[in-house]
Amino acid sequence: MKQVWDLARLNYEPMQQADLPDVVALEESVYPHPWSMANFIDSLNSNYEAWVLRDQQGDLLGYFLLMAIVDEAHLLNVAVSAEKQGQGLGRFLLNQAVACARGLGMESVLLEVRPSNTRALEIYERYGFKQIGRRKGYYPAANQQREDAIVMRFSL
Repeated sequence: MKQVWDLARLNYEPMQQADLPDVVALEESVYPHPWSMANFIDSLNSNYEAWVLRDQQGDLLGYFLLMAIVDEAHLLNVAVSAEKQGQGLGRFLLNQAVACARGLGMESVLLEVRPSNTRALEIYERYGFKQIGRRKGYYPAANQQREDAIVMRFSL
């Protein structure tokens, strides 16, 4: 049965160093080529916008990281716990990332996504992101191969 979330009762707060073990565990559970602990530490040390979403029991549901560059926010990473996907939490996190970018005075949000990540592509397209380009061999892939990245933009 699909969970219906009372978003007002969830804990949405800035990511802290203490969140990183949970964040890395979630990252490793949903991505075939996950970010490392060092990637997350570097992002926090760079003061990127980094937010976590937890349920009332404190379990991590998802997170995102956003980097502001001049007038464009770059959505570096967003994830929802595998068992909680399809319940509106990804859209909630996208809404929050877009609101964060607007609050920073950005004009658009940019992201890269693997062509093989059809679920994410669908979510981004439904949200209103438009494909604007492709980065050849951007991501590591299985068997020492590389996978392209589809570059998408959402205008604010």
